[in-house]
Order: sequence, then structure tokens, then C-alpha cells
Amino acid sequence: MTVDDAGSGTGVHPAPDGGPGRDAHAEPEENPLALRLEQLILGAERRYTPFQAARSAGVSMELASRFWRAMGFADIGQAKALTEADVLALRRLAGLVEAGLLSEAMAVQVARSTGQTTARLAEWQIDSFLEGLTEPPEPGMTRTEVTYPLIELLLPELEEFLIYVWRRQLAAATGRVVQAADDEEMVDRRLAVGFADLVGFTRLTRRLEEEELGELVEAFETTAADLVAAHGGRLIKTLGDEVLYAADDAGTAAEIAIRLIETMANDETMPELRVGIAFGTVTTRMGDVFGTTVNLASRLTSIAPRDAVLVDGAFAEELIRTSEAPASETEAAEAAAAAEKEGEEPPLYRFALQPMWQRPVRGLGVIEPWLLTRREGTP
Repeated sequence: MTVDDAGSGTGVHPAPDGGPGRDAHAEPEENPLALRLEQLILGAERRYTPFQAARSAGVSMELASRFWRAMGFADIGQAKALTEADVLALRRLAGLVEAGLLSEAMAVQVARSTGQTTARLAEWQIDSFLEGLTEPPEPGMTRTEVTYPLIELLLPELEEFLIYVWRRQLAAATGRVVQAADDEEMVDRRLAVGFADLVGFTRLTRRLEEEELGELVEAFETTAADLVAAHGGRLIKTLGDEVLYAADDAGTAAEIAIRLIETMANDETMPELRVGIAFGTVTTRMGDVFGTTVNLASRLTSIAPRDAVLVDGAFAEELIRTSEAPASETEAAEAAAAAEKEGEEPPLYRFALQPMWQRPVRGLGVIEPWLLTRREGTP
């Protein structure tokens, strides 16, 4: 969609009241390079106004506007700024609704989730990737002279890679859903949810230069994302000084939390870390997670000691049920003695749990957090 907030350089701006925007074609001519780049990336010239595109796609202007706004594009009045691809996208979404494969509300959600995800990806690629690569390689060359041929070379490769990663992620997500115990669990699932939070980040923002702060946040997010993925979790989102992740089982979530603490503690450039994890029913929407379990994990993080992991009672019970942790060290010793008496191998627990003082948590009542640690002798 070729509109202003999509970075196309159309020069079309939304009206103050949120209605159709004003046509900026009456203003100074647009940058010729921006127009050439837009045509290169979109693979087509501007041909349609929004009304013409909606009519060609066979959908109402109202529905077309809903789809465009959901994808994150500004109202552009009746500027001739849309292409054949915009018409095809409208036709496809409307066709899914007409065929009964998606409700209209679901089609709008598809548009919104896709728009939000790809907008962030595009911004990152321009800010962090293309900006660095387009530094003029030779004296006298301008960035403008480098940008067009570079994008021309990168575009097909990045497009193929995007489709590959999307298919891989879709396959993984589908596999998780179809393994749910029942239809209800496909939407409201039982998951382990963890928050990892850098301690004293607000103070750091006052002390560090912007570039240093950006490098620290990027290093933290990269390290966290790699650890979460490597050990079988899913990174839900990053919030600068905090990451939110989820896992299908408590053992995986616990391993990720301990690894995060251990890794950050060995990096002198990183502040201390604290992690909170809860286990229970979670509602998933557009790649995010919601519900009491998520709120509890967030509260546990805020009260966790530095370089420590706090978990809720349900999470502790799940670790005990799956033999990842003993109910107590006394029970572990008794199990080991019994195994030795029978000539068997003692149970190998990965984690240890220590009950902490009960405390009231705003909005959640009184909870009893548990301190999670790695048992000595386990890798």
C-alpha cells in the first residue's frame, strides 16, 4: 500500500479528524529517487485512487478503508497512489471473507497483525541494515547513488528469506496448536510465561550516552532472544529493558530463566537481571499473551531479588509433578536413599525450589513465591 506512513514518500497526510487526508500533490514535487525506489520495491506504477482500487477489487470503500487502516496505512484522500498489487491484496482478503474461510473481523485481524509485524521489520531493516550498507564505498559517491542498485540486488533475496522464515514459523505454530488437548485449549492454553528485567535500567538511561544505551539494549535483546530460541521457548516481545517469553512446559521455562541469569552475570557490561515466571491458562492474540498468568509473572519479576528467579505456586507444582525438582531437599534425600537401597540410580532433579514469605500482590491477592535455582552438580 503506497501511503505516507508506510514510508513510500507519497507526501499524503491524514486529516486531523481521522477522515480522508488531504492530497499533497498540490505541494512541491516529490523526490524523484523516492518515486523510483517505490516503483522498484512495489514492482508497479501508481494507477489508482483509493476509490478506484476498491471498485476494481469489488469491495466497498468502507471495507477497503478498514483493511488499509488495519495494515497501518494512513488515509490518503483521493490521491492516485495505489497500484495493481493494492487491488489484488484487497481482492484476496475480501475473497477469503466471501468464501467463508474468514469472518470480516478475522480478516481485519490478519491485516493488522501482518501490518504491525512487517512495519517493524521494515523499519529495522532501513534503520539498522540498509543505513549502514549504503555508506558510499568510494569518495565522491553519494548515498543516493548507492541506494538504488543496492536495493535492486537485495530485494529478491530478502523477499525469499522472509517467506522462508514465515513458513517455518507458521509450521511450528501450527504444530503446537494441533497438539492441544482440546479445541478450547487451542485458544486459551496452559503455558509457562516468563519476564526477564534488567535491574536499574532507569538509572542507566541518565548515565549512558544514547549510542551506548542502544548498544546495551540490543545486546540484551539479542542474547535473550538467542537463549530463548535455543532452549525451546518463544520470544513474545521485547520492551527495551525487559523481555517476555513463553514455553509449553515448566522445565523449558526454568532452564531459560537460569541460563539468562548465568549468561548476564558473566557479562561485565550488563546490569543485573531478575526473572519472574508463572504457569497457567494464557490467552493468545496476534502473537501476544494476556491474562492473569501473564500479570502474575510480571509482578513476580518486580519483587524478585537481583540475579534470581521467582516462580508462582502453580509453576513450582508443575516442576515437582514432572520430576524436574523435588518438593523439598528432605524428599530428595529420601528418594536418593531409597534408590541406593534398591541398587537403582537416584532421581536426577535439575532444579531446586525454596518457598519464600507469602506476600500480597496488588490485584492478585496473597501469593507464595518460590525461589528457583539450579541444583548442584547439574549442567
